[in-house]
Amino acid sequence: MNWELNSERPIYAQIIEKVIMDIISGVYRPGERLPSVRELAMDAAVNPNTMQKALAELERTGLVKSQRTSGRFITEDTDLIMDEKRKIARKEIQDFRDKMNAIGFTTEEIVQLMYEKEKVEEEEER
Repeated sequence: MNWELNSERPIYAQIIEKVIMDIISGVYRPGERLPSVRELAMDAAVNPNTMQKALAELERTGLVKSQRTSGRFITEDTDLIMDEKRKIARKEIQDFRDKMNAIGFTTEEIVQLMYEKEKVEEEEER
């Protein structure tokens, strides 16, 4: 797993975002067991306490469930996973739209540019 953590933001928050992205993108499947705190901490090159803090927060979101003797598992609630995926997508779209508006594009122009790019890609595939 590729952990690209930086010191500009809290490490545990970046871990949370990375694990959420891995869940919504299918790297971790519903019901799948997560590696142990120590394994994840070693892989990410972080202190196990930092990883524990991030996983505890993920448990509070419901995306990760803890089973006392078996470890942590990804929720089997696919609706919850899809809701999180949509929430992140909406934020990304809004951020993109804000940036495009800042350089002078209207929403209609943004949609037109996206449509044009899609059309070009379809023609290139033919």
